[in-house]
Amino acid sequence: MGSRTKGCCGWLIVALVLALVATAAVVAIMKRKPGGGGGGRSRPPKPLPVPGPPGDIDSKYGDALGVALQFFQVQKAGKLVDNQIPWRGDSALNDGKEAKLDLSKGLYDAGDHMKFTFPMAFTATVLAWSVLEYGDQMTAAKQLDPALDALRWVTDFLIAAHPTDNVFYIQVGDPDLDHDCWQRPETMTEKRPLTQINPKNPGSDIAAEAAAAMAAASMVFKSSDTTYSDSLLQHAQKLFTFADTYKGIASDTYPNLQKYYNSTGYVDELLWAASWLYHATGDQTYLSYVTVQNGKDYADWGRPTWFSWDDKLPGTQILLSRVNFFGSKEISNAENSGLKMYRDTAEAVICGLLPDSPSATGSRTSGGLVWISGWNSLQHGINAAFLAVVYSDYMLTSQTAAVECSGKYFSPTDIRNFAISQANYVLGDNPMKLSYLVGYGSSYPQQVHHRGASIPADAKTGCKGFEYLHSSSPNPNVATGAVVGGPFQNDSFVDLRDNAVQTESSTYNSGTFVGLLAGLVTTSSIAKTFT
Repeated sequence: MGSRTKGCCGWLIVALVLALVATAAVVAIMKRKPGGGGGGRSRPPKPLPVPGPPGDIDSKYGDALGVALQFFQVQKAGKLVDNQIPWRGDSALNDGKEAKLDLSKGLYDAGDHMKFTFPMAFTATVLAWSVLEYGDQMTAAKQLDPALDALRWVTDFLIAAHPTDNVFYIQVGDPDLDHDCWQRPETMTEKRPLTQINPKNPGSDIAAEAAAAMAAASMVFKSSDTTYSDSLLQHAQKLFTFADTYKGIASDTYPNLQKYYNSTGYVDELLWAASWLYHATGDQTYLSYVTVQNGKDYADWGRPTWFSWDDKLPGTQILLSRVNFFGSKEISNAENSGLKMYRDTAEAVICGLLPDSPSATGSRTSGGLVWISGWNSLQHGINAAFLAVVYSDYMLTSQTAAVECSGKYFSPTDIRNFAISQANYVLGDNPMKLSYLVGYGSSYPQQVHHRGASIPADAKTGCKGFEYLHSSSPNPNVATGAVVGGPFQNDSFVDLRDNAVQTESSTYNSGTFVGLLAGLVTTSSIAKTFT
C-alpha cells in the first residue's frame, strides 16, 4: 500500500505540473493573440505616471511616418513648389477658371484625378488634429514640416473654394469623364466642371466638414501665421453658419455623388464642426450647440459607430472627451452633463475595440485587423486605432487609471496596445507578411491602382492609356506613402492593378494613419488645451 500511495502522489504532482504548464501556455497565447490582446482586470489598476517630453524615437514608426507623409506630395495638384516626387509635375492649373477662381491646389482623391471636397476636407481635419495632439512627436521625428505643408495645400484650396459666405465648391471634375480616362494628371485635357452648394442647393455635410477642417487648421497655424489663421477661422465660422442655416445632404442635391461619396447624413458633421469651433474660439455658444441644444437629437449617445469620412460621431465623442477630461470653470452643469454623455459613448467605442473586452466587436480578421467592409478595408482599423491612441493619451495625461467595459478594467497601455496592433498589421505584421504602406519595408504592393504611378513619365497616352491599367508589370513609379485598400476578411490580398477594391489608395486613409504613427512614434504627454 505504501509504495502504491507514493506512486499516486507522484502522478498527482506530475498532473499538477502539467496543468500549470498548460495554464501558462494558454495565458501566453491569450497575451499574444492578434488584435492587441492582453489586459482586462476585475479591479481598477493604479493610475500610470504622466509621460514627460517626447522620449526616444521608435525608428519603425518614425520611418513609417516619413514614408506616409510623402503620399500627400504624390497627390498634389496645381503648380508644385519644391517638388519631391520626380515623376510628378504641374497639373490642373486651370481648375476653377470658369468661375474666375484658382482651384488648382488641393489633393487628388485616390487613384483618379477628381477633387472631392468632402473626403479632402476630412483629410485636412484629421491631419490638423494629428498636428495639434502630436506636433511635438512629429518635431522629434523631423516630420512636422511635411505635415504642415500638406495641410496648408488643402486649406489653401478650401479658402479658394469659398468665394462668398453661402457659396462653396464641392467638386472639381466630372467623375464619369475622369473614370473614362487612364492618364497622368500632367496631361489631362478633358473638361473639369465645377459643382457648388448654395442656399438653393445645400450640402450641410460638406460645408460643415470644411468648417471643421479650417477651424482645426486655424489653431495649427496660429503661432506661425496669425493672418492666415484668422482667415481660416473666419471661413470656418461662415461655413458653419451656412451649413446650419441651409440644411441638406449634398448627395441629395446632386444624386450623381451617390456613386462616389454618398453621405448618410449631416448632423454628425454639424456636431463635429461646432466642436472644433469651440476649441478654436472658446465661444460657449458652440459648446452649448453640441451639448444642450442638439446633443440629444444629433449625437446618438450610447450607440458606438465607426469613424470615417462619412461618420464623424466617434471622432466628436473622443474630441469632446478631451473637454471632459481637462475641464473648464466656465462650463455649465447642463453642458457638463452633455459632455459626460459624449465621454460615456467614447468609452463604449473604446470598449468595442479591445479584443478582451466583454463588448468587443467580432468584426476582425484572424490576423487581428478590425474589418468592417470589403472596399478599402484598412480604413476602419486605422481610424479606430487613431482614436484609441488619442484617448489613451488623454487618460495618461489626466492620470485616469482605466476604462470599465462591463465589469473589466483596461488601462491606457491596454488601449495603446490595440492601436499598436493595427499599425503593425498595416506595416507587415499580418498573414501576408506584406506592408500595406507603399514604400515601407521590403515587401509592399507593386501594382497600386493609381494612374500617375502606373504610367511612365514620358509616355504619350492621351486619355486612353488603359494598356497600363491592365499591364501585369509593376508600376514604373512608386506611389510612396500610399495606404492601399487592404485585405479581404480572410487576410488575403491580390496585388493587381485591376483589383481597385484592394489596391487603390486614398488620401483620407493617409490622414488618420499619419496621426496614428505620430501618436506611436514616441511617448509624450499631450497639451491640455489647443490654445
